[in-house]
Amino acid sequence: MSYDDQTTKPEGARLRSLLGPLPRAPSRASELVDRLANEIRARRLEPGAQLPTEQAMMAAFGVSRTVVREAVAALRAEGLVETRQGVGAFVSRDAQRRPFRIDPGSAQSLSDVLDVMELRTGVEVEAAGLAANRATAASRRRIAQALSAFDAAIARGEAAIEEDFRFHQSIAAAARNPQFGRFLEFLGHFLIPRQSIRVGLQRPADLRTYLERIQGEHRRIYEAIRAGDSAAARRAMYRHLTGSRRRYQRFAETSRRSAPSRSQR
Repeated sequence: MSYDDQTTKPEGARLRSLLGPLPRAPSRASELVDRLANEIRARRLEPGAQLPTEQAMMAAFGVSRTVVREAVAALRAEGLVETRQGVGAFVSRDAQRRPFRIDPGSAQSLSDVLDVMELRTGVEVEAAGLAANRATAASRRRIAQALSAFDAAIARGEAAIEEDFRFHQSIAAAARNPQFGRFLEFLGHFLIPRQSIRVGLQRPADLRTYLERIQGEHRRIYEAIRAGDSAAARRAMYRHLTGSRRRYQRFAETSRRSAPSRSQR
C-alpha cells in the first residue's frame, strides 16, 4: 500500500499532521531525522507503516532529495526503518530495539569520558590476555612498531594521539578476534580522551612527562604479551587503564581548584 493510499485512514491523518516546512537549521537532514525518529519512538508511526515517498517528503518538508535520502539512511543505520528496493522505506517492526551507540555530542564531560574508559577496561584487559596467548610473530612486531612510533611522537613534542590509538589497535588485532578491533574502531576518538577534553597539559614539559609515563605502561603490556604471560598482560592493561582514569580525575580536580571563582572574574 502506498503512502497516498494511507492518507484516507486514521494513520494517514497522523502522517499528514507531521508534514510541514522544517525550520532553518545547521543540518536539514538532522532535523528531518529527529522529527521522523520522534514520531517512530512515540509510535505515532506504527511498526510496518510506510514512510512518505521521497517526493512527498521533499514537498512537505521543503528539502532536497539528497536531504531525504541522507535522513532515511541515518534512520536505517539506527534500526528505525528498513528499505525495500523499488517499494520504499518502512518503519522497522523492531524499531524499539536500537543498536548500541555512543553519541559524540553527549560525551564531552569528564564524567562521560570516565564512563567510556570503564567500559574499555573490561574489553581491553581481556584483549591483552588473549593477545599474550595468540599473538603471532608478525602481530608482536606490529605492537613493537606502534611503541616505536609513540616514542618518535614524544621526541617530536607531539601528543601521540594516533600512535596511542595504533598501539591499542595492534593489541586488539593480536587477540585474533575481529570483534575487539571493531569495538575499538567504534569507540574512535573516545579511545584517547586527551584529544576531546582538556587535561591540564599546556606546558610541553608536562605533556612529555605524562606521555613517558603512559609509554612505560605500554611497554609493560607489550613485554607481558611478548613473554606469552596472559595473566601479566591482563594486569598490565588493567593498571594502565585504571591509572589513566585516576589521572584524568586528578586533572579535573586541579582544573576546578585553579578556576577563578565568580567573585574573581
